[in-house]
Amino acid sequence: MAVYFDHCIEAPESSGPPSQVAWHPTQPILAVASNSPITGGNIDLYLQQGEHVVSCHVDRPFQPTVLRWHPTKPLLVLGWETGEVLLLAHPSGDQTPLPATHTACITLLEWSCSGSRLVTGDQSGLLALWKVDTRGRLQESPIVKHDYSKPLTYCIFRPAPPGEDVAMLARAAVSGDENALDMFNWKKAGKAAPLKMGPQEGLAFYVSTEDGRVHCVDERGGSSQVLSVDSSVLKLFYLKKRDILAVVTDTLLLSQYTLGPEGGAQELMKVKLSGKSGQNTDIVSTETGLLIMATGELVIRLWDLERDDNYVLSLDESLGFEKGELLNCVSYCTAKEILAAGTSKGRIALWRMVSQPNTRTDTKAQWKLQTPAEVQGSVSQLQWGSNLNLLAAASGATVLILREHVMSAGYSQQVAAVQLTPTQLSLAAFTTDSLLTLRSATHIKGVCVSKDTVTVWNGKQVTVYEFSGTTLRDTGSFQCESQVLAVHDDNIYTVEPNRVQVRTPQGTVKQLLPFSEAEGNPVLLSVCQGYLAVGTDTAHIKVFDLTRREAKAHSSAKNMVDLIPDLGCLRSVKCNANGSQVSILVTQVNGRPDHKMYFYDVEMDTLSYFDFFTVLAEGVLTVCVLSSDCSCVCPRRPMTELIERCPISHFWDESEPRLFVCETVLVNSDFSQMDHVDVLVVTFFCTQEHGLLLQDSFPKPTGLQALLALDVPYYYFTFSVPHPSAHMVSRRALRDFQGLENCEKATRDAMLNFSFYLTIGNMDEAFKSIKLIKSEAVWENMARMCVKNQRLDVARVCLGNMGNARAARALREAEAEPELEARVAVLALQLGMLDDAEKLYKSCGRFDLLNKLYQASGKWPQALETAETHDRIHLRTTYYSYAKHLEAIGDKGLALIFYERSDTHRFEVPRMLLDDAQSLEFYVNKKKDKNIYKWWAQYLESQSDMESALRYYEYAQDFLSLVRVHCYLGNIQKASEIANDTGNRAASYHLARQYESQEEIKQSVHFYTRAQAYNNAIRLCKENGLDDQLLNLALLSNPEDMMEAACYYEEKGSHMDRAVMLYHKAGHFSKALELAFATEQFTALQLIAEDLDETSDPALLSRCSDFFIKHGHYEKAVELLLAAKKYHEALQLCLDQSLTITEELAESMTVTKESKDLSEEARKELLERIADCCMRQGNYHLATKKYTQAGNKLRAMRALLKSGDTEKIVFFAGVSRQKEIYIMAANYLQSLDWRKDPEIMKNIISFYTKGRAPDLLAGFYEACAQVEIDDYQNYEKAMGALSEAYKCLSKAKGRSPDEHEARLADLQHKITLVKRFVQARRLYEEDPGEAVRLCEALIEEPDLDPAVRIGDAYGFLVEHHCQQGSFQVVSVLMSVYTLIITLCINNKAP
Repeated sequence: MAVYFDHCIEAPESSGPPSQVAWHPTQPILAVASNSPITGGNIDLYLQQGEHVVSCHVDRPFQPTVLRWHPTKPLLVLGWETGEVLLLAHPSGDQTPLPATHTACITLLEWSCSGSRLVTGDQSGLLALWKVDTRGRLQESPIVKHDYSKPLTYCIFRPAPPGEDVAMLARAAVSGDENALDMFNWKKAGKAAPLKMGPQEGLAFYVSTEDGRVHCVDERGGSSQVLSVDSSVLKLFYLKKRDILAVVTDTLLLSQYTLGPEGGAQELMKVKLSGKSGQNTDIVSTETGLLIMATGELVIRLWDLERDDNYVLSLDESLGFEKGELLNCVSYCTAKEILAAGTSKGRIALWRMVSQPNTRTDTKAQWKLQTPAEVQGSVSQLQWGSNLNLLAAASGATVLILREHVMSAGYSQQVAAVQLTPTQLSLAAFTTDSLLTLRSATHIKGVCVSKDTVTVWNGKQVTVYEFSGTTLRDTGSFQCESQVLAVHDDNIYTVEPNRVQVRTPQGTVKQLLPFSEAEGNPVLLSVCQGYLAVGTDTAHIKVFDLTRREAKAHSSAKNMVDLIPDLGCLRSVKCNANGSQVSILVTQVNGRPDHKMYFYDVEMDTLSYFDFFTVLAEGVLTVCVLSSDCSCVCPRRPMTELIERCPISHFWDESEPRLFVCETVLVNSDFSQMDHVDVLVVTFFCTQEHGLLLQDSFPKPTGLQALLALDVPYYYFTFSVPHPSAHMVSRRALRDFQGLENCEKATRDAMLNFSFYLTIGNMDEAFKSIKLIKSEAVWENMARMCVKNQRLDVARVCLGNMGNARAARALREAEAEPELEARVAVLALQLGMLDDAEKLYKSCGRFDLLNKLYQASGKWPQALETAETHDRIHLRTTYYSYAKHLEAIGDKGLALIFYERSDTHRFEVPRMLLDDAQSLEFYVNKKKDKNIYKWWAQYLESQSDMESALRYYEYAQDFLSLVRVHCYLGNIQKASEIANDTGNRAASYHLARQYESQEEIKQSVHFYTRAQAYNNAIRLCKENGLDDQLLNLALLSNPEDMMEAACYYEEKGSHMDRAVMLYHKAGHFSKALELAFATEQFTALQLIAEDLDETSDPALLSRCSDFFIKHGHYEKAVELLLAAKKYHEALQLCLDQSLTITEELAESMTVTKESKDLSEEARKELLERIADCCMRQGNYHLATKKYTQAGNKLRAMRALLKSGDTEKIVFFAGVSRQKEIYIMAANYLQSLDWRKDPEIMKNIISFYTKGRAPDLLAGFYEACAQVEIDDYQNYEKAMGALSEAYKCLSKAKGRSPDEHEARLADLQHKITLVKRFVQARRLYEEDPGEAVRLCEALIEEPDLDPAVRIGDAYGFLVEHHCQQGSFQVVSVLMSVYTLIITLCINNKAP
């Protein structure tokens, strides 16, 4: 929580009431213009606490009109009603008048964004643009002048288009970013594009006139009108994100325009703003496009230009505002996101933005009204400014400067102090339960308390108060400019450069604690018990022992810079109760708070830390040494809730040195809005032996501001707003001490030890520490601890000592739950820890049990939400339970809705509304539900309202009830119509019973039939001799009824065909056949036989087959023989009667190998007989299949060869892998035209090779050679084929060696002849003569043909002599050849 310190300006006596205020944008300098009827106009400058800057006073006998600060330099430009413009420099007070340019009242002054241009304008419409150098000096004459002839009202500069951030690029380049370096050195080949920096500021601006015109002045000074509105322009706003210019007139008309690149504007929208127009209208805007306006009304009006939304903010009387208080002026602080408004009653209303504007929540909910700051008189003007975010408020005859200050608070020795106002403290003494209020004469910047004293200081003066009963007594004050202060006993510790002063309450320095120059200046002080921890501006820490008469150094100064990387400065240091540990919070060099909590062990001289950002859930307690004296502490048990957090405050227990607590927030949280930040309070045990152990963690309770202290058994928190009881401090018991807040010290120490040992897992020591405790409350509290630590074994001991048998039984029954968290939740429920049980059920995903918990505890909204999102299997059950609850509390309307959602309304709602017949009837008619109609009809029937009952039964389409009521009323004809029209079985059955009771048999049979109650209809037919209907009904009914009807016909001796049919349909084939044979019903026999299969009786099948053979139905007889598994008889019948064996029939005759009907030999014999039959019938493929199944592959191959299916022959030979089959296949393939199909030739060679028949292969090669000679005269290929034949024949083993040798010799002779002819043909090109002689010699060979055809030899010679021109020789050769041919023909003739 924060308060605002107010400082009244030290205005000189000559100044009058303030008329204008203006803050410098970056420096804490306030300019105030005032009007005095005696001295005229005055301009004065003031510092942040209202100190008057005497050197910067300006007065004139006329009034100032406009004040504007330079954006960066301490330079103020002043405009006067005479047209004079003056520059005032701070702190020198130099006054530089501008050259006389204006003669009328100055109405506008505006600096450009960086201050290089100044625009001045007056009442006559004259505008001048001045250039300012880097030293803040103006040129002697304006660079541009324009006369618009109308009073100028407002001016705004247009921002420059975005370019590269040169400063950011420079920082990136220095850090080694190559891309940034390349952008500066863009000429380097192959690198980035040239740097586009753009202009440093926008030099174009817009200026408005009183007649509603808006002109644009561009960078070159040219002016052009861009738009015009109906009345005088009050304000101009530029929305940079959308490049839009917004115009507000004095009649509160808002217009928005899009801006073109050359200054043109196009209207987007125009709207009339609500509010009271006039001279007192105050409008400000934010960077997000929010217009905020105060018009002297009861509300502040806001218009969101980005979202096109508007809303109002009003005051709250509960925060101290008065009824009818008017809001005069507004101002918005962008840095703090605070909206300030001045009221007519001397208050400043402050709204803080609690959510970002781009969220989807209600926009009004973004602002939270704070406690007001009060001033004297009506507030006429407000302005935020400077880098310190100061607020200036002009009210009455003075100006107040307000600065936000975080409220101070302190705690020690059961005394707490919390600041309420800048000068007021609330003091609480918990030992005496007393409450005091301290009012100081000065602003309070800090407070320290002890058991007997309260010490406050404001940065310049320290005042000490002493408790005196129920009052406070001022015991002394002294001047001291120490920014921090600590108190221990009667000593006050203050700081000054390089030392800590030990003072008495009167300010006397009685000891100095020096620090070297390297150790730096003390800036942080913290006292715990008898130890003082000091932190310096050079990040050194040092601990002093205060338990003696004089403070002694407990440790040497330790430099944290050497141990903590990227350390900027120390943020906070605290020591524990025995001075052994110092906890440290630091800020990094980039200005961000470090998310690590550091712990310096004074005795071991080591530094460890706990990282709240990267803590691992499955970590174990270890100390990982990072350097010689720095280590990292990891958690023992899962702490996922601590991930991505940052510590913001920390405390050690006042007396227990092991106990440590800190507040953490999510990283990137806004620390200025701590009321709305997710704060988690985390407690640890910290020891040298075991390191850091998580003891507890919980979210900060709502309504509390911050953690103040830890003093077992309580946490101490400050309230965010004053509590109704006036207490500003709230105590919350530690988890381990709930219910033990008033226990004695021995019990408190025992509980601390128990908690510590339980945390480290040392159960022996834990029980030893509490074994002497007899208090039931202590054991209950320890059982509660077991819920947090999930130690059910310890919990059982605690429950035993408590004597809580019910809880022990529940815990024992919960052992069936698979999840540990679910079992622990049962313990939490028994101990009344409902919130913990809820968290445990959520963590283990047991939403079914969580749903039951919500229902049992009456949290129905949560139960419904859980069922709808996570436990949908119990959704309807939850709706039903909630409806029952609502009915019990009398909310029948809502109960009705949830009965409907649970789908139980058809019964539950009529039951619930039974006492209110009118409401029930209305509900029935409204729902139009058939089930509800039926219920209501039954109710009406019970009330004897038959007419209405019939109507609602008809609505419900309950035809049974309609028929039943009509029968009751005697309208049996109407009932018959209903039953016939609807065909409802139940209605028909009821009507059939009615007709039967009236002995109308035909009608009864009819409706029994429609009701499909065939057994009743059959019964009536048999009893009344309705044989014709009996057959049809029996056929529609079940087999039992068919058998009964068949027996009836058989016993009666007539209609035997019907009896056979019914026995057949009922599946009683044997009886049907017996009866059919007995009565010679052959047609019926055929029908019955069609339904016989292998599951039928073999004797029955055999008998039927004989019947079909006798009557010439051989195919059916075969089927029945096969069904009877008489395969040989069936096959023989096929042979005898020449029946074609189809593949289907053959398969039915085939017995599987697994069958036990035939032996393996009998099965193969049967298959071969089937195959033989198929062969005779010419079905070679089927024969092949059956031979193969019988294992006789040779006969299968022979059958396949007869089929002539080459593809299957090749495939079968390939898969059979038998020598004989290979040879058979090759022989078959040779019978084909293998000369034209290389694939066949390839298969022949392959099969002869695999069949190991080289002699046959040799013969095939010889045939190939002869084909090459006869058809193609290719003796080279023929010679190759003969060579292959010779090789194969050489490997063969002939039956007779002589015959084999003769064949080899003959083959060799052929090869020789072919080779000689080939040689002669090859030699011809080189030596024709020799080639001719070789050919002539070859002709003389007696057995030349067929090895070499005689015609080819003579042709060779004829060709040669023709080329030589020896035609006579050619003629002789032709004659000889003709003679040889004639002799050969004659020899071959018979």
